[in-house]
Amino acid sequence: FPRYRLVGYSGGPGTAAFGRLGVGDIDARGREIEKLGRSYDGDGRRILPVFELVTVVAHPRPGPDGLYRGRIDDRVIQEYLDAARRHRALLLLNIQPGRADFLDEVKALEKWLREPDVGLALDPEWAVGSGQVPGRVFGSTTGAELRPVARWVKKLVAREDLPEKALVVHRLIPKVVRRPAGIGTHEGVAVIMSADGIGSRAQKESTWKRVVRDLPGSTHPGFKLFYEEDTEGGARLMKPSQVMKLRPKPEYVLYE
Repeated sequence: FPRYRLVGYSGGPGTAAFGRLGVGDIDARGREIEKLGRSYDGDGRRILPVFELVTVVAHPRPGPDGLYRGRIDDRVIQEYLDAARRHRALLLLNIQPGRADFLDEVKALEKWLREPDVGLALDPEWAVGSGQVPGRVFGSTTGAELRPVARWVKKLVAREDLPEKALVVHRLIPKVVRRPAGIGTHEGVAVIMSADGIGSRAQKESTWKRVVRDLPGSTHPGFKLFYEEDTEGGARLMKPSQVMKLRPKPEYVLYE
């Protein structure tokens, strides 16, 4: 930023549950993202395609370590990274931590984050506490709880002499990330707060206004659209031209 606007798909391998990226041929999805990105061109920014891969998946059962999450295989991450590179795209590794700690899951991905074209996406909706089960309750976090992740990424960028890293924080509703300013500002880290509200255009714009109301000045605005949930009951998916009328203008646009 401000050279680029990021536009992409989210998803997980072999399933439509997490978004379109995981459905069918990866390169076909890449071509779709490139075409979609052209709809967001025109205000002087170049479009940078994004593959947001759900890498740590929240589960309704505890698993062997009791953390209610699973990690996908390195082979799958490599497959998506190879595809992202074929399309000159960023690969963002999405973390749904369950009862695990965000920083522990980020550190487990260090070998991938050393790559210059790999960033992070954190999903606090799936960050639950002791005695809670993902999917039964909304998870949440605070800006201060996310600050150690941003600091760790900053140190990695400096140590490895990497380009600026994207760090997306998904915010379904405002209470999912309380006091977001606590995340702070970190050299080499572009923090993006994505408004992930679901519903009609009016509902999404209402959520957007509430999410960006307390957006820290150093944080970049993002906006998420859902092909299925946003069109239930006959509603129409927001057009790129409508998304671009939001203020502030989104710098990251993600489709699920």
